Amino acid sequence: MNVSEHPAEPTSDSPEVAQKGWDPKTMPDRRKRPTPFLSRYSFFGGKRRGKDRSRKDDSTFVDLYSIRVWAALSIFLVLNLLDAHFTLLYLIKGGEEANPIAVMLMDGGIPVFVGVKSLGVGIGAALFCILKNFPNARMGVALALLAYQVLLIYHLFLYFYADLA
Repeated sequence: MNVSEHPAEPTSDSPEVAQKGWDPKTMPDRRKRPTPFLSRYSFFGGKRRGKDRSRKDDSTFVDLYSIRVWAALSIFLVLNLLDAHFTLLYLIKGGEEANPIAVMLMDGGIPVFVGVKSLGVGIGAALFCILKNFPNARMGVALALLAYQVLLIYHLFLYFYADLA
């Protein structure tokens, strides 16, 4: 493409600048600062796709979250709720909780147990979402999903095969 084919950028004395009421030379350049940890575009807007955004191991904060990230974290949260559900079923059948923190939370009642457990895991999921471009965060999500799947298999084994009568 020739230089003559590029449209000229408006200058401070051009009619376009006078009509719009802003001068691009005096506006601060948003690209001089890195994308913040959280911004107004974190959940809505924030079109951050393009050639320079295609690298996956960029280890930077980007305020656009793919369906894949949301799906993984949603599965993570559902597995957490299933863990709480099967834990309570196991306790109703006469089993004992091995986690002392869970025992302390259950002393406060079922809503306290489920609420605090869900809040803690939800905060962790939000942190994983924000840090999605960092390799350690992706590894953490993968390990947490694997651990919850193994835990669900264990709960299913206890539910169908443990004789607590």
